Amino acid sequence: MKKFAIILSGCGVYDGSEIHEATMAMLAIKKIGYDFELFAPNKEQYHVVNHLTGEVTNEKRNVLVESARIARGNVKDLKLLQAKDFDILILPGGFGAAKNLSSYAKDGEKMSVDNEVERVILDFHKSKKPIGAMCIAPVIIAKVLPGSLVTIGQDPKTAKDISTFGSNHKNSNKTEVVVDYDNKIVTTPCYMLDSNIAEIYDGAYNLVNALLTL
Repeated sequence: MKKFAIILSGCGVYDGSEIHEATMAMLAIKKIGYDFELFAPNKEQYHVVNHLTGEVTNEKRNVLVESARIARGNVKDLKLLQAKDFDILILPGGFGAAKNLSSYAKDGEKMSVDNEVERVILDFHKSKKPIGAMCIAPVIIAKVLPGSLVTIGQDPKTAKDISTFGSNHKNSNKTEVVVDYDNKIVTTPCYMLDSNIAEIYDGAYNLVNALLTL
């Protein structure tokens, strides 16, 4: 039975994992009949955002601890994730992908990627195991794996940054997936477009299905 590893980046669209995307990815995996484990970096968040007002607060929170909210406590330190133990990797979106898993939100085309996140992506890629990314998370794949083909929807600025990394962008619509067969990468735009929660599920389901064909 195929087993998925999912990397979370906190809890909440503005400073962590996009909850709908993470949840719908998990639901799609289970609906299709497979299982997953959740992982997150054990480090302080870039910052904390009040999701009611959109304002940055003076709080400090831990990415792993916050990810446990989505995982109902069942999440492991990313340092424990090894490609040999899993068949497929997925990175949901949310600003946490651009703030906690990478520095894209702050540094744009000069972004860096969390060392453990980079290690895991390279480990799966070298093992020729499929990698999926949702929403803004494909920029991480584009940075770590130059020459890859990804989508973040239709945003020209982000698409330009992806080309700066040496990777390629393909425009996509709601629920669509873009498949890089050579690198075994599947990406979908999710909330990078004006999607609703039903469309997020359809995109997640299409992503999981496409990953299983690689």
